[in-house]
This record gives sequence, C-alpha cells and structure tokens, in this order.
Amino acid sequence: MALISNRRRTDMKEMTPQEVQAYLEKNPEASVIDVREAAEVRAGKIPQAVNIPLGLIEFRKQELDQSKEHILVCRSGNRSGMAGLYLEGYGFEVINMTGGMLEWDGPTE
Repeated sequence: MALISNRRRTDMKEMTPQEVQAYLEKNPEASVIDVREAAEVRAGKIPQAVNIPLGLIEFRKQELDQSKEHILVCRSGNRSGMAGLYLEGYGFEVINMTGGMLEWDGPTE
C-alpha cells in the first residue's frame, strides 16, 4: 500500500479514546473503522466498529461513504494514523483515535 501523502501527520484530526466514547454516545450512527488484524479484533472492539485491516484499506476504501467522517482505530494509534493519511489522500474526512484500544475503557464486543 502506498501510504504517501503531502500532509503531515500532525495535520490530521485526532480524538482521545475518552473523546471518542463521549462522541459515540451522542452520535451512535458515527462511522468507526478498526484497522487492526482480525485476530486482534476478536479480543474486543468498539461495538459499531467495522473491521478493515490496514493492509486491506486500499482494496476496500470504496466500501466507505465518502460523505461521512470516519473515526479510525487500532491498537495504539499508529496504524490508524497511517490509514488516515492514506484515506485523506483520496478525499476522505478522518479522525485518528490516539492511544488506540490500549487506552479505550468504553464498551467492547
């Protein structure tokens, strides 16, 4: 996957896990994309999250609604940041959840 962008990572919108949890409570229809591998997701994911592993983002980006903003999640925030840079390059509006699932204390399934 060519994760090349002319934007610096610091320009991407970010939210802490606590901010994401509060946002999801008020916006249950929000789009959450978990870019971890399937084995990692089996340990628990945010209930409304859709799993699209980072390595498949380039092949499955057409499944995402480009009119919506997407919250990207991974284990620690690194892979979701990489996915965010890639998707921004295709015109998607994204938010990276910093700290990832390591810092998530909200509900999981």
